[in-house]
Amino acid sequence: MTKKQLGNSDMQITPIGIGAWAMGGGGWAFAWGPQDDAASIAAIHAALDAGINWIDTAAVYGLGHSEEVVARALAGRSNKPYIFTKCERVWNEKGEIGKCLKADSIRKECEASLRRLKVDVIDLYQIHWPEPDEDIEEGWATLARLKEEGKVRWIGVSNFNVEQMKRAQKIAPITSLQPPYSILSPDIEQEILPYCAQNNIGVIVYSPMKSGLLSGKMTRERIAAMPPDDFRRRTPEFNEPRLTRNLALVELLREIGARHGRTPGEVAIAWTLRRPEVTAAIVGLRSPEQLNGVIGAAEFRLSDEEIHQIREFMARPIPTTV
Repeated sequence: MTKKQLGNSDMQITPIGIGAWAMGGGGWAFAWGPQDDAASIAAIHAALDAGINWIDTAAVYGLGHSEEVVARALAGRSNKPYIFTKCERVWNEKGEIGKCLKADSIRKECEASLRRLKVDVIDLYQIHWPEPDEDIEEGWATLARLKEEGKVRWIGVSNFNVEQMKRAQKIAPITSLQPPYSILSPDIEQEILPYCAQNNIGVIVYSPMKSGLLSGKMTRERIAAMPPDDFRRRTPEFNEPRLTRNLALVELLREIGARHGRTPGEVAIAWTLRRPEVTAAIVGLRSPEQLNGVIGAAEFRLSDEEIHQIREFMARPIPTTV
């Protein structure tokens, strides 16, 4: 599997990485519903065996549980991947999630993540959200100090805009940005991707399949049957009037993929990897079986004509009635 250097780091990473959000399990504000830990661990093992060399998680996923699952999956493994995790989202004993970029909080979060992950150093430590905005400088300066102290190897940001990245860059270089990016969410193309290219900031995009919607496995029936704590039930793309348009898009991706023996999900991921500024894409996994529907995206690339087909489809207005 080909690899690309992540920003200013010494890490050469595979085009897709393991996303561990859903591995946090159910029962918290941004859950994907219940999740079997054994299936999560098997998915990680399958991905590593296939050559994927990095995992992205966050402290808040499952309120610490995702990091613990990652540690269990990596115990005793000789081919250890790079581990990326995040700070800033905190929670209390009631499971209520808050936002904090204060230095003492980030230090405590880092120590807690090191413990849960059972590692001595985190390969990439990221600010999850730029909130509260007024504390970005304090938070980023703290990450820079953690890097100097050897607690983390490289530091990055997630969900930052260009102005926020400029503020952070005055304090310490940004290794990577983690933004949402998919056919349904192309916003970063205008300003953010060019800025990252100009400043040697690696880009690892999340939700390239829009939380599974573009995987080719999603149906109206499956969406209707989602558990109450699955956050996707509340998002516009999973509801009308957008849902009809989005399911039609999946059929176009299915048609394009069929020409190459690829799934709609692999087409959706390849669409994000077509941009030279994008270093890699995070692909959420919940079972080893799911790997078969995404792994091909690591080497598959769309033709100009296929990219144009997708662009033309997305230029059509969304129907107001269904």
